[in-house]
Amino acid sequence: MITAIMPVEVLLVEDNPADVELTRIALEDSKISVHLNVVEDGVEAMAFLRKQGYYSDAPYPDIVLLDLNLPKKDGREVLAEIKNDQKLRRIPVVVLTTSQAEEDITKAYNLAANCYITKPVDFDQFVKIVQSIENFWFAIVKLPPE
Repeated sequence: MITAIMPVEVLLVEDNPADVELTRIALEDSKISVHLNVVEDGVEAMAFLRKQGYYSDAPYPDIVLLDLNLPKKDGREVLAEIKNDQKLRRIPVVVLTTSQAEEDITKAYNLAANCYITKPVDFDQFVKIVQSIENFWFAIVKLPPE
C-alpha cells in the first residue's frame, strides 16, 4: 500500500513581497513537500490561525515564519497571541526578521519564540537560511500534531 505524504504547511507572515518571493524560491528546491501560505500583516495572521472569515478553510500550519515589523498588528503581538492561545501555542514560531536589536531578540524569546533568525541581505545567504530552517524543522525535529 502506498501512503501519500502530506505537505508540510508553512505560514509565512511577511509584508515584503521580495522576501516572500525569496522564501518561495528557497522552498521550491526542497526535497520535502512544502505548502507555503502567506499573509501580509498580523491581523491576517491571526485570522488565518483562528480560521476566521476568508480563512475559514485554512490549513493548520506545522510552523509559522514570522516577521516582527508588520502592519496592523506587529509580530510581537502576533507571537504573544499565538503563545497565549491554548489551541495555537504548540505551533513552532520562527522569528525571521531584519532586526538585530538585543531588545527584540530578548522580547521574542520571552514571548516563547522557538527561534530567532536575522534575515541576511544577500540573496544566496537568505536562501541558505530558509533551507536551514527547512532542514532543521522539517527533517530533524518531530513536530506536534494539530
